[in-house]
Amino acid sequence: MLFRSHDLILAEALSLPLALLVLLAVFRTAVAATLPVFVGGLATVGGIAGVMALSRVTDVAAYAVNVASLIGLGVAIDYSLFMVTRYRDELAAGASYDDALVTTMNTAGRAVAFSGVAVGIGLSGLMLLRGSFLAPMGVAGAIVVGLAVVFALTFLPALLAVLGPRIHAGRVPFVSQSTPRGGRWQRLATAVMQRPVLVLIPVLVALIALGGPFLRLRLAVADVSVLPRSAEARQGWDVLVRAFPEQAATRIYAVAEFPGRGPVLDERRALALYDHSRWIQSLPGVRSVESIVDLGPMFDRASTAVVATTPREALSPEVQFLRDATVGRSAVVLSVLTDAAPASDAARGIVRAIRARRAVADGRVLVTGQTADDLDVGQFIKARAPRAVLFVVLMTYAVLFFLLRSVLLPLKAVLMNFLSIGASFGALVWVFQEGHLRGLLRFEPGPIDPTLPVLLFCTVFGLSMDYEVLMLTRMHEEYERTGDNTAAVALGLERTGRLITSAAAIMVAVFAAFAL
Repeated sequence: MLFRSHDLILAEALSLPLALLVLLAVFRTAVAATLPVFVGGLATVGGIAGVMALSRVTDVAAYAVNVASLIGLGVAIDYSLFMVTRYRDELAAGASYDDALVTTMNTAGRAVAFSGVAVGIGLSGLMLLRGSFLAPMGVAGAIVVGLAVVFALTFLPALLAVLGPRIHAGRVPFVSQSTPRGGRWQRLATAVMQRPVLVLIPVLVALIALGGPFLRLRLAVADVSVLPRSAEARQGWDVLVRAFPEQAATRIYAVAEFPGRGPVLDERRALALYDHSRWIQSLPGVRSVESIVDLGPMFDRASTAVVATTPREALSPEVQFLRDATVGRSAVVLSVLTDAAPASDAARGIVRAIRARRAVADGRVLVTGQTADDLDVGQFIKARAPRAVLFVVLMTYAVLFFLLRSVLLPLKAVLMNFLSIGASFGALVWVFQEGHLRGLLRFEPGPIDPTLPVLLFCTVFGLSMDYEVLMLTRMHEEYERTGDNTAAVALGLERTGRLITSAAAIMVAVFAAFAL
């Protein structure tokens, strides 16, 4: 916990300065660059307060505060960037300060409102995974995004109205103050539209290829092996493995639960447990079983049943210790040891085999442990994730339909999001599961946490809609002005290309800081 807290404090301390540097490069004046950072900080504080309030009524994961900080800071800065950029563009076009602010609210403000709804919908998809920490995290994310929109549409315009001409104060020295108008984005859009198939096919192939590793996804809850070897917990585990391999072996716990209020073990149950334990030991990959019916080669079936049903006081201290550790009021624990790693197919095969044969005397066998937990969490996520994905996609499509009054444009946006997210997930598996770039990034490769794909999908799907909404609304605005679809696409990209690139750079800067 101390290791995590130190890194997160460092990340939060670095994210704002990094974002400010990007904003200074975009706006070239200190006042304009400071406004988005100020609004982002305000939204983050408000979001953290909302998470704390939420924790009063429900359990909230320890990382919810940090996720709220991450999303709130990035989204609020992006929204403020959109607003301030459009405001300054209107001023540069000759509008008065009041008229520029009105136009900004009618255009960029509308885009920000719909972007916030899209991001909120994405995070709200996590609420469909009730029974996990993801549901309250979705609520926390939606709260902070809502605050980011509110501050961008209320507090920021108020600041712009108060500042007036002071929005240009604090010019950055040695940097050109003129905004590039070379038409690079317009030329790019025009070139693409002239050869759409020639551009589409290679890009589509590249995205599909990048997403290919996602087909090799392995899900498992993180354990001590994901920690760097410099961490004390990892060093202690490595010593344990070397010095006490028996204690470090993977343990799968088969818990035999019996009905009734009397003694949990009688002769019939003890004999049935003995037979069940021997069957478990015969499974491929099982090294041994530790329980009250596994006393060593000197005890056969009959003598084991006698010892298991003997009163505790009449047993030797060693057997008393074993009985206390494995026999409860209504259950008996069989610890199944295997050399297979907890997340391996071999360990999972053992769990599935034991679960396939649950009956033992008049009781039933339940299986727990890290491997069983991996299987159950993965099954839980897989059963509920499709509903969350469907909810996010349908609701996002509806929002874009109302914004753009088009059937095809929202469909295009959704399909493009799936392609880009698929490529991202492929990179996730290629890097962090398969260990590529391990030396550069200094991490231990391993299976992906089962909650991570659905968390990333709901978060990234909404966040990526920021740029879709901004770009499409500007293209729609140009189309209403010119009536020319080709010109609208080219001009829309020209007006938003640099802005989207800058917003993405800010998001990368904020997320990169949290990578610590």
